[in-house]
Amino acid sequence: MLGTKGRMTQVFDEAGVVRAATVITAGPLTVTQVKTDEKDGYKALQVGFGARKESSVSQPQRGHLKDLPLVRHMAEYAPEGDAKRGDIIDVSIFAPGDVVAVSAISKGKGFQGVVKRHGFHGGPRSHGQKNKERAPGSIGGGGRAGGRVVKGMRMGGRMGGERVTVKHLHVLQVDVATNTLIISGAVPGRPGTLVEIRG
Repeated sequence: MLGTKGRMTQVFDEAGVVRAATVITAGPLTVTQVKTDEKDGYKALQVGFGARKESSVSQPQRGHLKDLPLVRHMAEYAPEGDAKRGDIIDVSIFAPGDVVAVSAISKGKGFQGVVKRHGFHGGPRSHGQKNKERAPGSIGGGGRAGGRVVKGMRMGGRMGGERVTVKHLHVLQVDVATNTLIISGAVPGRPGTLVEIRG
């Protein structure tokens, strides 16, 4: 299932325990193509999510989506059942208590140092240390690898903006009328980020 991340909230379970949760507007998905071994070389179900203006859709895509809604996002999944082009998939495929994994692009944090990016402890806060508390320290030296920075060295750099998957989240509530899922815990990305929910 594809959806967009919304706000975070709190949900009380049957035992009265409060749980942090994320509201996700999920689907409905439209089946845009059923790929087969004979025609495409592999089996897959192509689905579309979201809506776009006709003026922002290319002519080939308009032809591909003829007599279907103009979708914003497309994805392919292994086929299940006997779905056919034009079928609608909604949040009713989930039920409270289901365990899911959610993937999305995480928030971009820009250039960050080693303390934030890799969890380095930094230097000591004593003995006259003044301006090197969050510095990375020595990175090895000339004795190793010919005096160069070896690949994979943990240093400062761009952080975030990567695909992140959070597993073992629970579906707490399903609202078919509003295409809304409430999932336990935090989900990667900012509000409005495209998320992928897998059972």
